[in-house]
Amino acid sequence: MKEAAASNASPSNTIIPMRVLKIASCPTNSTKANLIYHIGCNEKHDLYFRITANTGGGLFSPEWVSLNVMLSILEASPQPIISYPLLPKLIGKSVNTPAFLMAALKNEGLVRSLEGKIRGYEISDSHAFMLEMKALIASDVNLKVTDIPSNYKTSSGLKPKKATKPDSSIQAKKAEKALKTLLANQ
Repeated sequence: MKEAAASNASPSNTIIPMRVLKIASCPTNSTKANLIYHIGCNEKHDLYFRITANTGGGLFSPEWVSLNVMLSILEASPQPIISYPLLPKLIGKSVNTPAFLMAALKNEGLVRSLEGKIRGYEISDSHAFMLEMKALIASDVNLKVTDIPSNYKTSSGLKPKKATKPDSSIQAKKAEKALKTLLANQ
């Protein structure tokens, strides 16, 4: 299995060797811009998210953040869930990063918006997401990305500014094939 397509500092300031499983985009919670994010795993197959670009110009920190840590914080938070409780777990301390991570979690179906709330969420069933990630891990996917310095805290100048849902990609088709194979073998 290939190791370390990308790495970044963790809250303990150690380097986490990371395999990038998925690159995706989603609108910000305000829908005024698009985000690009990565989902990766370490050698123990623990899942991590990071934000890598924002078309809207808002600052963010591209550090890897543990999915388990984020979900445990959100589960322990008062209802409705908001992104702010994630801030203390981030090195960069950009106030945008938790909201951007929440948008990525929403895009992956791990949280959902509460009806009538712009920034109020609840935890969703993670079964479909976990099946997709297990399939990607089993497929040995290791997407090549440009490493992002751990002290990088700015937006990239991506265009267009209008938020859109991403089209199907080759990577999504590979993930779907791997998921079907995994389900067939169960």
